[in-house]
Amino acid sequence: MSVMNNFSEARCISAFPVAVELRWEIENRFVWNEHERANEERELVYEISWITELGAWRRFLRSQRKVQR
Repeated sequence: MSVMNNFSEARCISAFPVAVELRWEIENRFVWNEHERANEERELVYEISWITELGAWRRFLRSQRKVQR
């Protein structure tokens, strides 16, 4: 009987969050390129998401590329 109760409780747990708050930000910044020993403009793409477990917003650098002008 207890096995059935544990199984029914496990089925109710959601594998994925109900809702995810997510947005993207793009910033152009000058950064130091150690290889070329020069400042260069880079486009930085950040993912900003709400982390429910922490109760806070987190910002992750997702990609960067050199700006071609």
